[in-house]
Amino acid sequence: MFRRKKQEIKTEKGLPEHIAIIMDGNGRYAKRKNKPRVSGHYEGMQNVKRITRHASDLGIKYLTLYAFSTENWSRPISEVNYLMKLPGDFLGTFLPELDEKNVRVTTIGRLESLPEHTQRAVQHAVEKTRGNTGLNLVFALNYGGRDELLEAFKCIGAKIEKGDVSPQDITAEMVDDHLMTTDIPDPEMLIRTSGEYRLSNFLLWQSSYSELFFTETLWPEYSVDELDQMISQYCRRERRFGGLGQEEE
Repeated sequence: MFRRKKQEIKTEKGLPEHIAIIMDGNGRYAKRKNKPRVSGHYEGMQNVKRITRHASDLGIKYLTLYAFSTENWSRPISEVNYLMKLPGDFLGTFLPELDEKNVRVTTIGRLESLPEHTQRAVQHAVEKTRGNTGLNLVFALNYGGRDELLEAFKCIGAKIEKGDVSPQDITAEMVDDHLMTTDIPDPEMLIRTSGEYRLSNFLLWQSSYSELFFTETLWPEYSVDELDQMISQYCRRERRFGGLGQEEE
């Protein structure tokens, strides 16, 4: 299976190094099935396992998943409490396989604001897989792009106030160095499921030149075949980064 899939999507440009996904549609999936919203989140968690396995097998280096945003706290408390349990449930069952597949778990976001049991589960996975060198599975937990940028600007501003940096010294690279993703390359592909066409405060700086992909498919039903199709489309696109395309030169 792995060899067949990799051959199907192989092109001269090769695979993207970093894929980021806004996993949307769990609640609507549950509603269509006449089940509670939390059952949709459970099924979404199962799909995280499927997509992660496939990305690892393909040789993708970074997979960043928008798991819980800074705005998600406004949801009903029962749903938030269930979402806070999911990292422990997910990693409790999947961590041995992740470690065996050489996957490294990392996070971005304000983990210190999460419940202690959630923090412990995540930190254990990060420590357990710290030395792995395969796929970097990045969970965006209690993450917001605007919040990330504000903190970066505050930090740079404090350095200016101390006299360590002058405003003329500020570059895009300096901003990069103050983001939560400082050790992570920008995503070449950003995918959103469930038919919504917005970034929802996700990787606002980092996705400036990402190739965007939208699908009507709800996250629990998003398949490895659809991911392969999107990767194939990515490989056929010409990334110009504001310059001229080959036909325009």
